[in-house]
Amino acid sequence: MDAEAQESFREFVANRSSALLKTAVLLSGGDRHAAEDLLQNALIKAAGRWHRIDEPEAYVRQILYRQQVSRWRLKWPRRELSVAEPPEASPGADALSAAELRVVMRGALARLTARQRTVLVLRYFEDLPESDVARLLGCSVGTVRSTTHRSLARLRALAPELAALGPEGGAQPPSRDFSPVEVRS
Repeated sequence: MDAEAQESFREFVANRSSALLKTAVLLSGGDRHAAEDLLQNALIKAAGRWHRIDEPEAYVRQILYRQQVSRWRLKWPRRELSVAEPPEASPGADALSAAELRVVMRGALARLTARQRTVLVLRYFEDLPESDVARLLGCSVGTVRSTTHRSLARLRALAPELAALGPEGGAQPPSRDFSPVEVRS
């Protein structure tokens, strides 16, 4: 990599790494260390092809998604995260503070399978259409739809406080601006 490409890569990492890390944290179920590894590996792969990349952020995000898909396709057992159970009686999503909502969302996301979590992150955090998610994950649009439906149902069962965020509660699913996990350096 020549000096100009190195400077361009360093500038990209300095400007976009925090946003990419937030996505990686969501993809890894809230495991900050796994997210940092995921992002670092993606950046290493991108650095090797930097001079041929037209849209660096899209390229790195696609590497993140594909690496995460590869992780949940592995045959050996994965380490499970222990999380506290959501409270039995909650006052509702309107009464929860933003911090409490993030904690509940993070715990509920961590209890989803990696595939379910990945589909929800791509659909609602990254705001990708079903066809793009299907292409990225190497599956059909119908699989994305059914996985999204089952994942949202499981999220609502794990954390009833989140039901107000879904279509039954009158609100739209979380958009890209909704960050269920706050990432701090």
